[in-house]
Amino acid sequence: MTTIGERIRARRLLRGWSIRHAASRAGVSHATWSRIERGLQAADNRFMLADLATALDCSPTELAGTTVPAADRAAVAAHAGVHAIRQALIDIDLGESEPAGRPAPPHGELARTLTLLDSLRQSCDYAGAARLIPDLLRGLHASAAGPERAEVLRMLCDATFIASSILRNLGHPAEAWLGAERCRETADAAEDQVLQGYADYARACAATVCGSWERALTLAGRAVDALQGSTGRPGGAELLGTLQLLCAQASRGSKRADDSRAWADEAASLARITGETSTMGLYFGPTNVDIWRIGIEVDGDEPGRAAEIARRTEPGRLPVGFRQVFFYADTARALARLRGRDREAVRFLLTAERIAPQHVHTSTVAQETTRALLDRARRSAGGSELRGLCERMQVTV
Repeated sequence: MTTIGERIRARRLLRGWSIRHAASRAGVSHATWSRIERGLQAADNRFMLADLATALDCSPTELAGTTVPAADRAAVAAHAGVHAIRQALIDIDLGESEPAGRPAPPHGELARTLTLLDSLRQSCDYAGAARLIPDLLRGLHASAAGPERAEVLRMLCDATFIASSILRNLGHPAEAWLGAERCRETADAAEDQVLQGYADYARACAATVCGSWERALTLAGRAVDALQGSTGRPGGAELLGTLQLLCAQASRGSKRADDSRAWADEAASLARITGETSTMGLYFGPTNVDIWRIGIEVDGDEPGRAAEIARRTEPGRLPVGFRQVFFYADTARALARLRGRDREAVRFLLTAERIAPQHVHTSTVAQETTRALLDRARRSAGGSELRGLCERMQVTV
């Protein structure tokens, strides 16, 4: 399996650049660049990976790749479903009617399918979700001109949002952006300000996968401003807080640590008012704020601060895998960078895998953390649990 370091080296050599020149373009030391290329330093920092990709004139996803363990049939099936989702997203243009002869499914059937889709997303069953999405999108599109248009548009907004989220987590940023754009078009057709903010959250998230932190900050910041007068509406406050968290992440990716912490503090203040929620499937609240903060601090190269936040966080307060898995995987990344914490890091990675195997097996940063841990474990005769995890993820050193 080709590593991120090997892909970085290949792109640098293709350009004919020295390590010093490439590193200067990325704003990192040549020693750091060299260690990453040689696999001596894990490329599991999203912000640094974006900097390296920008220096090499490519996207972070191109460096990260989309390696999927062949033994994980569900993960393979999820990736196999991307083409059908892409086709459906292209087809469901609200400016055009559904092709003649396609009957609109019953509203109740569409509602039940959407509920099932959301439960699959929350459990990180990307393969199951990928099977449902294309037909659901087309069915909702066919129903959008019917008598229940307002409710169907809200459902279509949810379905395109979920499609974008799953495509993003599977490492397909262009398709994730397309899903987010369809979500925004649907929200505009519904003339609903909260749904428009929801769609802008999807667009900003898709921008982060491309390493476009400034674009993400612009989109999320604009949505925050637009929502200020809608916090009394259902979902308004929870969406506002989630957008503030995304602004915190994007600010940190743009090298604005003070702004990032200010955004996170605003979200934390709002979370103390809302408490734990499940509105719009965002699960905004004090626990989710801390989970976001852990990931931001890890990528901001503050593993000690991330580990401290993790120590006070109880992920079980959120009964959904798609947020718990980030807690365990990001905490594992933090612990792996702290001296003497490798055993804890492995334990957290194994917990993340147990909660959401498809997510962990297709996560580049999780693969990089696992590879770095394996490298150190081999030098110190590491344990069988880590070797088993590496075999399942097809990680080698």
